[in-house]
Amino acid sequence: MRIKALSGAILVTVGIATAACGSSSNNNAQPASSAAPIATVAGASASRVGTFTGLNDKHVSGTATVTAGTVVLTGFSSDAGPDLHIYLTDGTEESAVSAGKELGGVASDKASQTFTVSGADAAKYTHVVIHCDKAKAVFGAASLS
Repeated sequence: MRIKALSGAILVTVGIATAACGSSSNNNAQPASSAAPIATVAGASASRVGTFTGLNDKHVSGTATVTAGTVVLTGFSSDAGPDLHIYLTDGTEESAVSAGKELGGVASDKASQTFTVSGADAAKYTHVVIHCDKAKAVFGAASLS
């Protein structure tokens, strides 16, 4: 019974979000079935999103979506590096990377990647940074909002 109540709450939330974002010229529009609805469930943290920009003459593109427990990269690509890692940081300089939370190695040519955030509060960070640990160089960053 609890599952039914939760799914009803999600449907109501999706319905409200769809109505708020819909065009006023087509009030009967239905959400596309391929679109992934975003719903707020009790206890879940809001997502923050940022678009990557290359830094230091490097190319990095795509989107980072950060929630309490994960960082998801979509449409991601980067210049290749010998030791690329992803970090949650409070800036894009080396000192911010050093003080940030490293999430693991990142593949420069894999468009979709997911990283688990453990031992840190993802909400306290302002950027997702792609960093070459071997060269000690920031390749790119996404400012979260």
